[in-house]
Amino acid sequence: MYNKTAFTIDEQIVQLKNRGLLILKSDNAEHFLSHISYYRLAGYWWPMQQEPKDKHLFKTNSKFTDVIALYNFDRELRVIIFDAIEKIEISLRTKLIYHLSHEFDPWWFQQLNIYQNVPEAVKTLATLEAEIDRSKDAFIKEHKKKHADDQRFPPSWKSLEMTSLGALSKIYGNLKNTVQSKDTIAKELGVVNHTFLPSWLQSIAQIRNYCAHHSRLWNKNLPGRPKLLSSPPLPWIINVPKEHEFPLIYIHLCCIKYLLNSIQPQNNLKPQLIALFQKYPNVDPNAMGMKVSWENEPLWMI
Repeated sequence: MYNKTAFTIDEQIVQLKNRGLLILKSDNAEHFLSHISYYRLAGYWWPMQQEPKDKHLFKTNSKFTDVIALYNFDRELRVIIFDAIEKIEISLRTKLIYHLSHEFDPWWFQQLNIYQNVPEAVKTLATLEAEIDRSKDAFIKEHKKKHADDQRFPPSWKSLEMTSLGALSKIYGNLKNTVQSKDTIAKELGVVNHTFLPSWLQSIAQIRNYCAHHSRLWNKNLPGRPKLLSSPPLPWIINVPKEHEFPLIYIHLCCIKYLLNSIQPQNNLKPQLIALFQKYPNVDPNAMGMKVSWENEPLWMI
């Protein structure tokens, strides 16, 4: 039975010191622990602890300042990645609306016959309907007022503005493979066809949620497994990570960069990452799966 009681901030600091973490008065640990919870920071000091981990003893020279530096690095990394993913989300939304509205009609997303998994499509539409009902956006309110007798959702160019990247990725992935727009969108994003893009979008949507909820990305095992192209039409990486390295962020960053190179050529993702590593030299890039000289890979030279 779990029987631990809550520690005061002073008790938290004493415990960390007793376990070997170097904390100086100038580190202002009281301030940080009053604004960043003990267990949020634990994700950053975990690699600093000796084996066996259940003893919670720190390795020699482990410093509280390094923990805070890692925390700040990760926070700034999420901002950079979130900005890149925003561009992917907006592009995907635009392409879904444009191509499928022309292939079918403005209410294509409500046509259950174009989906592989109808129950999943119904769930996605229910989520979308809830978002539309909650919306205070002027264009949604005006549509409902002007077309009160129309029982359909607003057309895709209005309705899909209410969807998250996660919902958009589900809609795209669930389209039947016979839907022409599915391949068209993949080709326009440089991913050849529908075989590969769904796994990329699912992975990126998960990372987007981590960013939105301020979850750790550094040294984190990510659940997504993007399916990689054997011969990408656009510049890719030569030193491809092995399957066991896929849980780390690097391969996902590569997928984000690849899509971004089609959406926004000459983007600034590479210089932003380089500047971040330079700002925090104590951060180990290996904990993110970064390869040696990653910045010189063909993908990252664009």
